[in-house]
Amino acid sequence: MKKDLISNDVQLNPEGELIHLLGLEGLSKKHLTHILDIADGLIDDNGNLKKSKALDDMSVANLFFEPSTRTRNTFEIAGKRTSANVINVDLANSATKKNESLLDTMHTLKAMQIDMFVIRHKQNGLPHHVAENLQGVSVLNAGDGINAHPTQALLDMLTIRQHKQNFEGLSVAIVGDIVHSRVAHSDIQALKTLGTTDIRLIAPVGLQYGSKRCDSVKCFDDIQVGLKDCDVVIVLRLQKERMLEADIPNEQEYFDHYGLTTERLALAKPDAIVMHPGPINRGVEIDSSIAQGSQSVILQQVTNGIAVRMAVMEILAGKS
Repeated sequence: MKKDLISNDVQLNPEGELIHLLGLEGLSKKHLTHILDIADGLIDDNGNLKKSKALDDMSVANLFFEPSTRTRNTFEIAGKRTSANVINVDLANSATKKNESLLDTMHTLKAMQIDMFVIRHKQNGLPHHVAENLQGVSVLNAGDGINAHPTQALLDMLTIRQHKQNFEGLSVAIVGDIVHSRVAHSDIQALKTLGTTDIRLIAPVGLQYGSKRCDSVKCFDDIQVGLKDCDVVIVLRLQKERMLEADIPNEQEYFDHYGLTTERLALAKPDAIVMHPGPINRGVEIDSSIAQGSQSVILQQVTNGIAVRMAVMEILAGKS
C-alpha cells in the first residue's frame, strides 16, 4: 500500500475518541497531550515506572512480523505492567506460514478473546488494513514499513517535554536517513501538531526528502549548518542497505560527514539534548562519548517508551 493512500480515519470513533493508534496524522494536539499526560503520570518522582490494574481483564497479542527485540519487549513489559494477559504470537510457526490469510489469522485470534493487537509489519498500511476489516479489537501500530511509528514519536515527545516543558519555540534537528525512516515521519507529524515550527532535517541528498516535502520544514545536507543553535538533536539509525542508495561507500564515510561528534554537538545550544530510537550504531551515527554523555537522554527514552505504551493501551481500552 502506498504511503500517500494510507488513511488514519478509522482510529477515532464518532465521538472523536481514540480506538486504534495507527499514526499521528489526523490526531489533534489534545489527543497527543492526553497520551503524554497519562504516560507522565505513570512515572514516579524518582523516574520509576508505576504499575496499573487498568487492563487486568484484557488480553493483548504482540504480532511482530519483522524482528524488533527492543520494541517488542517494551510492549510486552507495558502490557504486563497494566496487568494485561500478554501473548507473544509465534509467527514463525503460525498458520500464515501455511497459506492462511493474515485476516483469517486475526479473526481466529479475536475468537480466542484477544482485545488488542500490537502489530509490526514491513508493509506500509498493514495495521490500518487490519483495523478497517476487524471489528471489536483495538489495533496498535508498532511500526509499518517506512510509513509510521506512532509510539516511538510519542515517547520522543514525552522525553522532549520532560526537558524542555513545551514545544513552541524549539529548534529540533533530525539527522540521518529521513526518507526511509518511519520514526522521522511520525516525529515530524508530532512536532508540527504540538507547535514546533523550526524542524530541521539533516541528511545526504539520497536520504533526504524531496523539495515539495521540504516546504514545511528546513532541509540541510550540511550537518554543521543544520545543528546551529538547536535545542534537540534526534539521531536516526542508518541501515547498511540504504547506504548504496545515497552513494555512501562505507560507514566511515557517513560518520565523517553526518556522525554526531563532540565538535558538532557544540554547535547546538549548551543545554541541547541528544536522542536516538535505538539500536545505536556507535561510530556510525553517533560517537560513543555523546551516546553516554551528559546530554544524552537515550536511556530515558527507553523508560518513557514503556510509559507511553502503557498509556496508549489504557486509552484504547477506555480506561484513561
